Order: sequence, then C-alpha cells, then structure tokens
Amino acid sequence: MSYILEGKKINVNGLQFHVVDQGTGPAVLLLHGFPDSSYLWRNQIQTLVNAGYRVIAPDLRGFGESDKPQEIEAYNMKFLVSDVMGILKELNVDRVKLVGHDWGAILGWAFTTVFPHIVEKYVPISVGHPGVRIQIDQFEKSWYLFMFQAEHDAEEFLTQNNWEFFREWCRNHSEQEKWIKDLSRPGALRAAINWYRANASMKAFLHKEEHPKIKSSTLGIWSSFDPYLTEAKMLQSSEMIDGPWRYERLSGGHWVPLDQSEKLNELLIEFFEN
Repeated sequence: MSYILEGKKINVNGLQFHVVDQGTGPAVLLLHGFPDSSYLWRNQIQTLVNAGYRVIAPDLRGFGESDKPQEIEAYNMKFLVSDVMGILKELNVDRVKLVGHDWGAILGWAFTTVFPHIVEKYVPISVGHPGVRIQIDQFEKSWYLFMFQAEHDAEEFLTQNNWEFFREWCRNHSEQEKWIKDLSRPGALRAAINWYRANASMKAFLHKEEHPKIKSSTLGIWSSFDPYLTEAKMLQSSEMIDGPWRYERLSGGHWVPLDQSEKLNELLIEFFEN
C-alpha cells in the first residue's frame, strides 16, 4: 500500500518539499504534526475539494517525502514558518484558511501570528496557543518531550524490540505501521524528533517569547481522550485571540483527522463557509 499522496516537488529555503495541491477555489492549507505527513489529511482533502476549495498539504521539513536536515537548529520555528511562506509563494497563494494538527497546530499558531494578513481563518487541532501558561497536568502529559531531548538515546529507546516503546507511546494506533515504515528510513526519526529538540527543550520553556494576539477567526478543536494534551491549554487560547473564537470538544483520541474525519470535515466546511 502506498502511503504517499500524489503531489509536486517544490524547492524552498534550499530544501525540496513534497506538496499535495488539489482542487480550485479558496485555498485551504493543512499542516500535519509528529509522526505524520500529508497522508494524515487523506480523509479531508477530497471532501474539501468537493466543497469547492483548493487544498494544499505539504510534507513539512523532516517528514514524509520532503528533505530531512539532520541538524537540530534546522528545525527552529522561524525556519518552519519560512518554509510555509515559501511554499505559498511558489504556489501563488496569498490568502488561506489554515488547519494544523499537533506540531502543525503549533506551526499554525506561529504562522498566523507572523502573517495575520494571510490567514483568513485558523483551525488548531489538539494543541492550544503556545503563549498560554503550561500547568502541571500538561507537563505530566508532556514528559516525552524531555525524553526526546536525549540525542541518539531517544532514537534507540523508541526503536528497540521492533519499536516496542513507540508502539506503546502511540497507543498502538492503527496508523502505527505506516509511521514506523516512514520513520525507519535513514535520518527520518532523528529529523522528526528534532522538531522537539529545537522548539520544546527546557531552555525554550524557560525563555518564553511574547506573542501578539491572534486576529484571525479561530476554531479550536480538542478531543476528550487525548493522552498528550490537556483541554485547559486549548480553552485558555481564547485569551490570546482578538478575533472571533469558537471551541469544539470532541470525544476521541489525539489523531482527530484520522479517527473523527467525518465530524472534522463537517466542522471545517461549516466554519469556512460562515
């Protein structure tokens, strides 16, 4: 089975990106997280195209069929934001409705902050605004962020005994064989974990940046059985938004685009059209 959606190759910031670009009409940009690729959005893309949208879903740097720099510094958020901007420029897109999940949501928050004139509407899934104070229960759920800081050791721990710990970490999700196949390629696991090393180290938590408030209309989505993220962080995101804010609480696990695709599709189209 192929885990690659048909797309095009785009060169941005000295790297080659695999980008799905389907449909015509207003642009919808879909940003995935760890340990995914544009394949995460396979249940959304055709539905959105059928609803009259142009859907753009890149494999972000370090993931899928896109290039995978091995240096930690290459995954600093400013470079990730620049990648997204570069992809949109290459595709001649100057206005988007943006949807992000997991790290894609964090990147989406950052991109919307830097380019408010480009993001008409924003849908962060699972992850609240990075400017919200992190409470102890979120740190308890985020323990693996600190394990991932250990270069080489984290990779070895995740992969030993046929990826035993990784399988447990992702709760034996039905997608796990796809993830393992992708991450088993040379340099892929290190590249993916470098997102955490560059942006979620203890130093990053100690030196929080000031965040201007979001002006785009925003729909926050969180699911009640997410083992990695708390509802409070998403709810408190409203404090960081000057524009219209809406919140939807779903019942399910972390991978909303996969596990609750029909409900997510309904919410996206309703939000985009109103």
